[in-house]
Amino acid sequence: MTWFAIALNEDVKLGMAIPCSLSGNDLVIWRSALGKVSVWADRCPHRGMRLSQGFVRGETLSCIYHGWQYGSEGGCVSIPAHPNLLPPKSICATKYQCAEANGVIWTTLTKTTKALPLLREKQIPVRTIHVDGAMNIVANHFGSPGETVIKLDSPYTIQIALQPISDKCTALHALTSNLKDRKGVSVWLEMQRADLERSQAC
Repeated sequence: MTWFAIALNEDVKLGMAIPCSLSGNDLVIWRSALGKVSVWADRCPHRGMRLSQGFVRGETLSCIYHGWQYGSEGGCVSIPAHPNLLPPKSICATKYQCAEANGVIWTTLTKTTKALPLLREKQIPVRTIHVDGAMNIVANHFGSPGETVIKLDSPYTIQIALQPISDKCTALHALTSNLKDRKGVSVWLEMQRADLERSQAC
């Protein structure tokens, strides 16, 4: 399994938890008060509630249902209804490898020793958009079949990291090397989305 982009790092601020999907798998991305990013299955081990609906307390993520708290390593560290109980180590959220590099948060659904996709240095996040279409269709549209990171130099210097949400939807995480290009890149991305979705409707 390879690494996939799942968010621009500026979109997951301190103390925030957000949902995302990767190849049909529901995930939660959260950033602790000290800035550590974690990616887990979006399911509380207790009752199956979505952890993305919970809240970050310091270095823990708390489920909104019964308040069970999980540390950054995934293990349950506190059960409010039983404050004197030391939770067993078997109560643990499903945790995935993750990393931050060049403005992007990456994860993989199976453990890997592969290096992260190579991006140009000093990239400026632009935005994330969702396109109706499988990742291979999107990659082909940009002339980069089989790629998960697309590098373009016209009309802007831009990189797009692809996230396969499902077999019918792909997220495009766009970055540029020129701050002045952000607005133009954003408009250009909207045009690309329209072209992609129009071509599939024909």
